[in-house]
Amino acid sequence: MTVHNTNQACCSIPPVKSDYSPKGTTEKTGGLDTYSIGPKDAKHAIIVVYDIFGFHNATKQGADLLAESTKARVVMPDFFRGKPFPQSFYPPDTDEKKQALQSFFGAAGDFGARKPDLEAVADELKKDGAAKLGLVGFCWGGKMSVIAGGEGTKFTAVAQVHPAMVDAADAEKLTVPVANFPSKDEPQKDVDAFEAAVQKKPFAKDSVYKHYPDSHHGWAAARADLSDEGNLKNFQDVYQRLADFFNKQLA
Repeated sequence: MTVHNTNQACCSIPPVKSDYSPKGTTEKTGGLDTYSIGPKDAKHAIIVVYDIFGFHNATKQGADLLAESTKARVVMPDFFRGKPFPQSFYPPDTDEKKQALQSFFGAAGDFGARKPDLEAVADELKKDGAAKLGLVGFCWGGKMSVIAGGEGTKFTAVAQVHPAMVDAADAEKLTVPVANFPSKDEPQKDVDAFEAAVQKKPFAKDSVYKHYPDSHHGWAAARADLSDEGNLKNFQDVYQRLADFFNKQLA
């Protein structure tokens, strides 16, 4: 079996049910259905790359918070085209489910295949008047966001929250500041190596890092349990840090 994602927490923690009512709307951006909130003519825009569970109310709630705190246009494209990884397959406790998860990372979740989608969304946002673009991703989306911050990037700054498949090689290729917010479940040696690579960059002083040692992988997206006081506190904290980061970098 080909393994595309070796993060054990990502491959075991199921999403939660959320009763939040999102404030945004769904429209087409770059050819994709996109959750959108904030002024369409904003000079700054932030693209949110969700985790493998796709459009989830907790992730939309985060996007709403980000839009409110930055006054930017915030969009979350549906890269999986209505077919996120099935929640019924969590936890992947059989060989069939495990294979399905890894196959998902190799197909719908293939970063190379999604890159043109991301660029199409970025181009349309710029056409609509966004002078600067930010990018933030969760789990799978965190890896995608950092990869997109390499040479020739369309983004002024990128961010990853409880990222999957943390790799210092991705940090070495970055050309723009990064905000990095790992959970307790990302391998510490990989997180440390990533951060060490960032600190060697000329934009190290503009980059932001906070480790959340008491939060599980997914606490800021589809696996957020906001009925838990500790999870809620760190959920609010990380979105405020993201807003502060983007407010500074996109100014």
